[in-house]
Amino acid sequence: MLQIEHPMSALLDNPALQHWLMSASTAENGEAKALPEVFEAPVIPLRDRVLYPRMVTPLTVLRDRSLRALEAARALGVAVLVAQKRDVELPLPSDLYEVGVVAELGRVLMMPDGSASVIAQGRARVRVLEWMQATPFLVARVQVLAEPQVQGTSVEALMRAVLALFENVVNLDERIPEESLVYALNIHEPGWLADFIAHTLTLQLPVQQSLLELTDPQQRLQKLTSVLANELDVLELEDRIQERAQSEVDKSQREYYLREQLRSIQTELGQLDATMGEVNALRERLEQKAMPPHVRERAEREINRLEQLPSMSPEISIARDYIEWLLELPWAERTEDRLDVEHARRILDQRHYGLDKVKERILEHIAVCKLKGDVARSPVLCFVGPPGTGKTSLARSIAEALGRRFVHMSLGGVRDEAEIRGHRRTYVGALPGRILQTMRRAGTINPLFVLDEIDKLGFDFRGDPAAALLEVLDPEQNAEFEDHYLDLAYDLSKVMWVATANSIYDIPPALLDRMEVIEFSGYIEEEKVNIARQFLIPRQIADNGLAQTPIQIADSAIKRIIREYAYEAGVRNLDRYIAKLCRKAARRVAEGKPYPKRITAAQLPSLLGPPQFTYGKLDAEDQVGVANGVVWDEGGGDLVQVEVTTMDGEGELILTGQLGDVMQESAKAALSYARSRANQFGIARKTFEKSDVHIHVPEGAIAKDGPSAGITIATALISALTQIPVRREVAMTGELTLRGRVLPIGGLKEKMMAAHRAGVRVFILPKKNDKDLQEVPRRVRGDMQLVLVETMDQVLPVALTRMPEPITEPKSPPKRKKRSGATRKRRTQRARA
Repeated sequence: MLQIEHPMSALLDNPALQHWLMSASTAENGEAKALPEVFEAPVIPLRDRVLYPRMVTPLTVLRDRSLRALEAARALGVAVLVAQKRDVELPLPSDLYEVGVVAELGRVLMMPDGSASVIAQGRARVRVLEWMQATPFLVARVQVLAEPQVQGTSVEALMRAVLALFENVVNLDERIPEESLVYALNIHEPGWLADFIAHTLTLQLPVQQSLLELTDPQQRLQKLTSVLANELDVLELEDRIQERAQSEVDKSQREYYLREQLRSIQTELGQLDATMGEVNALRERLEQKAMPPHVRERAEREINRLEQLPSMSPEISIARDYIEWLLELPWAERTEDRLDVEHARRILDQRHYGLDKVKERILEHIAVCKLKGDVARSPVLCFVGPPGTGKTSLARSIAEALGRRFVHMSLGGVRDEAEIRGHRRTYVGALPGRILQTMRRAGTINPLFVLDEIDKLGFDFRGDPAAALLEVLDPEQNAEFEDHYLDLAYDLSKVMWVATANSIYDIPPALLDRMEVIEFSGYIEEEKVNIARQFLIPRQIADNGLAQTPIQIADSAIKRIIREYAYEAGVRNLDRYIAKLCRKAARRVAEGKPYPKRITAAQLPSLLGPPQFTYGKLDAEDQVGVANGVVWDEGGGDLVQVEVTTMDGEGELILTGQLGDVMQESAKAALSYARSRANQFGIARKTFEKSDVHIHVPEGAIAKDGPSAGITIATALISALTQIPVRREVAMTGELTLRGRVLPIGGLKEKMMAAHRAGVRVFILPKKNDKDLQEVPRRVRGDMQLVLVETMDQVLPVALTRMPEPITEPKSPPKRKKRSGATRKRRTQRARA
């Protein structure tokens, strides 16, 4: 049972300890006397170390309780040193091992920081029998563990084996001085030899303690043999690793030393190494370049690597190219936006005619940027419209209005994802993707970036570039766009993105969802005349050197070019024909011949050749079985005719003109509708059984599909069956059901503009498309009579020159049923009754 106090006088009153102290003080020849078998002494806990008998070691005492135990031990001259099981500040008896060593204390020095330095020499192993005191310091009753005397050849063999292993360890471990081996060779007691080697080695605390607890010298030597063998294996492995590393370091140092010598020689001769010249130039450029910290760190690391590479190494060009890309890409360079709404409106109006919706959207963005500053998010716009409607040129004008640099990248035919993200540097000839290549060409982080023909993207086994563009065009992700070659986050959030396309149906839905779609419709004739007068003709006069001798093109000539030479939704072909007229005049001026100063409509065939189109594409007179329909595609709208004829046959339906599945179904539905209303339209029912119906849509080389030709096919079919002509100035569009209902269609704006270009005067459309008429230019709506219909019964009075006369087929008399003989017999019996 532990006592709270154990006064120093009680320790001194211990008879066994007093007898030992007296005998020790009177010992002859300086030899220490034997310790009593059992005695009490103060205990000093040791951290991470074990003291063995006969070994001398310095100790630093820091803890208050240990300092009090040291003070008590100085009076006795001995103390018990026991290792701690766990590293705790105030160890309890349970935290200490049971076996320790009793040690004599030599010189004690008190340090300025309150700690004490003491020299301790182990005397004998002891076992704690009982803990006598916990405060103010630990006191225990201990028993000296006697060490048996062992002799014989087996002990001698163990000692030699231990010494041989210890010699190998000393040779490999630089931390053990060679004097330790000499000292060990002069020890002839097996127990002393084992304790000395265990004390010299750097072992784990549990291993040291296990050796201390073995009192039999032979067992200690056997245990020490395995410990030394394990230590030797570890040291040999460390030595091999160190040799390998040292050889590589020596080789690197040798190359560095030779390279430095060569550099010094070249400097003395006035010849600077080309690689070092490049490295110095790259360092100067890096110091002047503004870039994020993580990019600068990567660039410095790559330059240091380039400097260490041998001059003939193939890695030099790869490392240099990568550094060049880091230095040439814009990281912080930007242009200041010109946030003047009035200036932007003036620029857009000067460069482009019409396009009010697009201009309004750009002016709204400029106004938001002016109010919010850099916090405003750049839009991702998608201009969709037919070719030649000014999508790319408008983007260039937007860049000029904003004061940003304009860069352009065509995506038509791109099939490889690496075109967007680049190749990894492991590939030979690797480069960044076209996004970063274009950004390097822009030179700023906020250009106006045009992704042209985004609907022409493809994909194959090399990846889907449209999927790679999702990160580029997503405002939530493009601030940290990672190119495979660069392998660094690049900020694309300051870029103003403008994509162009001819059709939104070919753009993947996920990509389309990230863009704000703005539709470009085709131009009407009046708009084309104004565009030619304000933009195309002055530019072609300047481009063809006619500024000093300008020509004039009459409005009638421009209209004839539009109608008979450049039948299109945009103005690209119109521009080509105007350029051709200017070149004709330029040649005559250069040859000194008279040239036409004013070109009229009558002169066009001699200058441009015969007309390519017939204006209007309408028949000269009303035709039976021919109705005008309208179609639209990515190039705009166009007028088509549906032709129907009947012939003797067996009721077969023939469809030609490269019609798609949906359009074929529309033709079948129109025929079923006509058969169901045969009496109403004055068509004999036997006509369908004895006649074949052939439906053809001209221009068979062009594929056609869609349900919007339903009422057109039905009108032409009823006209052919009734021999009533269809009015030639009427065009129509709408889907037809079996019950005769007319359903809404798409592309109304393009279809109506195509009908207007063709000279149509009456246009029939579904009533449910009334809401779409707001998108149609007012001039187009004013020049045509619009007829909104809900059923086929409202279409025919407008489309046909006259309505067919209905017929009523005579009802055949009901057939008398033949009665059986039993029935006649019953009737006769009833009559007789």
